[in-house]
Amino acid sequence: MPDRNPGNKSDLIDACKLADDLRRDAIRRAVYKAPGCFRELREAARTHYALQRDKVRTKSRLNALCRGCGRAELSKALYASRICAEALQQLPEHLRPRAVLFGQELDALIECASQAGRSLHEKSSKVPIVRRLATASGIGVVRAAYIVAVVMTPRRFRTARQFWSYSGLAVVTRSSSDWVSEGPGKWRRSKTQTRGLNHNPHPLLKNVFKGAALQITLMTEHPLGQAYQRLLTTTKPNLTRLTIARRLAAAVLRCGGAARTANRAGTARSDTRRPSAIRSGSRDARAVLKPLRRFRGRASTETLAVRCNG
Repeated sequence: MPDRNPGNKSDLIDACKLADDLRRDAIRRAVYKAPGCFRELREAARTHYALQRDKVRTKSRLNALCRGCGRAELSKALYASRICAEALQQLPEHLRPRAVLFGQELDALIECASQAGRSLHEKSSKVPIVRRLATASGIGVVRAAYIVAVVMTPRRFRTARQFWSYSGLAVVTRSSSDWVSEGPGKWRRSKTQTRGLNHNPHPLLKNVFKGAALQITLMTEHPLGQAYQRLLTTTKPNLTRLTIARRLAAAVLRCGGAARTANRAGTARSDTRRPSAIRSGSRDARAVLKPLRRFRGRASTETLAVRCNG
C-alpha cells in the first residue's frame, strides 16, 4: 500500500516527492500493477466497453435524426431491423439514406457487442476475483469485470476514501474562497460548503458504481434498498444514491482485499481472524463492514453489504 503522506496533496507535489524518493532509492513499498495476470480480461473489457459506447452513440444519432424531423416516436422502430423498413417510409425522403446507413451501422455494432459480451464472460470465468465480486447486488459479471480490469489490485488504495476519489465519489469541500478578509491582516475561514464531486475520476468506475447504486435503489426488498428508502426521509435523492454507491464501493474494495489475502493463504486453510476495519473515518464504510464479524475464504460481497444502517 502507498505510504501515508501528511500535508498538502496535488499531482505536482506527489510527482516531485516520488522523483526525489526514486533518486535517493527511498521508496519502501512500490505499488505496481502487473498487467500480465489480467491482460486478456483487460482487453476484453476495453473492447466490450468501446462497442457499447459506439452502440449507444449510433442510437443517439438515429434518435436525433427522428427528433429533427418531428417524428421522435420512430426512433425505437428504427432500432429494430424487423420493422425498420416500415419506419423508413414514414421519414422524409431526404433523410432516408442517412437513416439506412445508421441502421446498418447499428446492426453491425449489435452483433459485435454480442460477440464482445460472450468473450468478456469467457475471460471473466477464469478470474476468481471477478466471480466473487459478481455476487454483490447491482454489480454482476460485466461490472465486476470492469472493476477488476481497471483496479487490478486493491493494494493501490490505503483507505476507502482514496478509492472513492478514484471512482469519482469523493465530495469536494475546498474552493478559492475558503478564507474571508475582515480587515488588514485579519482572515477568517468561511463556512465549509460542498462543491460537488471530484472532477478527476476514472469515468468507467464512476459509471459502474452509479449504475449499481441506481439498480439497488429499485430493489425494495434488499437491505441496501431499504436503507435507501430510510435515507430519503432526511436526505436528497442524489445524495442518497451517492451514499449507497460509496457503501457499495467500500464493500467491493474490502472484499477484493480479503479475496487476495485468502488466495495467498491457500484454499486448504480458512482464515477465521477478525478483519481490520477500513481506517477511513467514514461512518458509511463502517456501516457496510458491520455485519462482517469473521471472514472466511468463501465469503462474498453480499455478506459485506447485507446490513446497512441508515
